[in-house]
Amino acid sequence: MGQPNPVAVLDKAVAILRAVSDDPATLAELVTRTGLPRATAHRLATALEGHRLLRRTAGGAWAPGPGLAELGRGGADLADLAGRYLPGLRDATGESAQFYVRDGGSRVCIAAAERLSGLRDTVPVGARLPLTAGSAAHALLAFAPADEVNALLPSASFTARTLLDVRRRGWAHSIAEREPGVASLSAPVRDGTGGVLGAISISGPIERLGRRPSPEVVAAVLEAALTLSRAAR
Repeated sequence: MGQPNPVAVLDKAVAILRAVSDDPATLAELVTRTGLPRATAHRLATALEGHRLLRRTAGGAWAPGPGLAELGRGGADLADLAGRYLPGLRDATGESAQFYVRDGGSRVCIAAAERLSGLRDTVPVGARLPLTAGSAAHALLAFAPADEVNALLPSASFTARTLLDVRRRGWAHSIAEREPGVASLSAPVRDGTGGVLGAISISGPIERLGRRPSPEVVAAVLEAALTLSRAAR
């Protein structure tokens, strides 16, 4: 059996990107627009999503991903943008702040602003954490396609009702899911079409952040998410 032609694979990947450039596409629509076999279209679209060149809409269709916009901005990517706003969120809440993006079944911290003193929850940039625990995982999965969510729920520390609550109120809260003694609060960051680019978070000891976050802290996280969403468009 011959080896795949890398140029042919690239041509097919570009065809998929062009197919969603104007309107999001379901798998069936990708097949129609590109003429590719269903299995090939699904495999390449999933790979492009993993590289953030495609993303899923709330309805599960594929659309242009944040990676394309980052390339077009010549390096002013989400990590750079988040890095500008996280210190303000840290200072407003007194807790360490992070920004996560989804990468398959994981979430990756691409920017962070650590608390300057005292007890803190440290998540280094580049840390890869599971999508099955923590408020950032809630915020990222709450708007993901149902089949992807259902595949992760059996091993998750939260339930489908948890994600329903996140969709309803617009923010997520977890207590000791990822690490004993640590609480966190997160909100989704969105692009101009409503797609989720990532999750902005704060985390710290339960005794300080609280089992029920204050309205002021919730408002600070939501404001940071909205500000970053606007900057990323």
